[in-house]
Amino acid sequence: MKQIIGGSPPPASAEVQFLTVGEESEGQRLDNFLIRVLKGVPKTHVYRIIRSGEVRVNKGRASADARVALGDVVRVPPVRTSEAAAAKADKPAPAREFPVLFEDDHVLAVDKPAGVAVHGGSGVSFGVIEQLRQARPAARFLELVHRLDRETSGILLVAKRRSALTKLQDQFRERETGKTYLALVTGAWPASKKVIDQPLHKYLQADGERRVRVVAKDDPDGMRAITLVKVAEKLPVPLAGEGGFTLLEVTIKTGRTHQIRVHLASAGHPIAGDDKYGDFDLNKALVKQGLRRMFLHAWRLQFDHPATGERIALQAPLPPELQKFTEHVRASSPIRPDRL
Repeated sequence: MKQIIGGSPPPASAEVQFLTVGEESEGQRLDNFLIRVLKGVPKTHVYRIIRSGEVRVNKGRASADARVALGDVVRVPPVRTSEAAAAKADKPAPAREFPVLFEDDHVLAVDKPAGVAVHGGSGVSFGVIEQLRQARPAARFLELVHRLDRETSGILLVAKRRSALTKLQDQFRERETGKTYLALVTGAWPASKKVIDQPLHKYLQADGERRVRVVAKDDPDGMRAITLVKVAEKLPVPLAGEGGFTLLEVTIKTGRTHQIRVHLASAGHPIAGDDKYGDFDLNKALVKQGLRRMFLHAWRLQFDHPATGERIALQAPLPPELQKFTEHVRASSPIRPDRL
């Protein structure tokens, strides 16, 4: 069975499928391409068939993070899913617009709220991109330029043309963008610690959940990751124990999965509210204090406009729930530092 995948994906099949990558799927990671195609198939199974070599791209093995290109032929082995799962997957995403920070004919920048995935997969049937496509049925092309973790809020770029997507992704890959986050971490971050240059290794747990850890510089599976850290504000309150909290401006020079979260946690200062790499006992206490999410926000982004070359600088203010918690922490502090 040979199909071209660019619009609506076919259902999971009990037969071998040969899928030709269409324009709308060009440039996607192989795992995300398959998750989109194989509706109702557990993500753990998708990764299993990739690792086993049953999935082939142009007759060759490929890794989960390989990018598919226009015209690639992807062999997919027989997979089955329950009718209930398939029916659930076939339900269209609800149409939703998000606060717009910038928009023209080439690019759209939105302020993503926490708790919303950027795309379907990982146990969710839809994300920002699927909701935008439903809200804008006349749009011929909408594709994510980059990604944010589900619990991270802030600036998210969406390309409105294939040419814009390619140019913007090249900028991200060549580290020509400026990406700065605000993160509230536990403890007193040392002002002298300004650069974290530690390789990261991504792996899957038994349940299929992604995890990342710092590895030695000579580890063959490590990917170099560079994070720049600047102390924005120290909040020495008893709520977080000795050292209180530190509000950081974090700029990433590489875009590895969970990079900021793992780098900060490995330094002994996990992000407040982080349910994967954080201080779990403290997180429970913070919920009672009003922090019900991870305190990580994609605050500033700079990039060259894909058509004009003009340098664009965007900023998304802290969302109300993080601003409110920051004010609460400041009010609890015996020292009232200047605000940002």
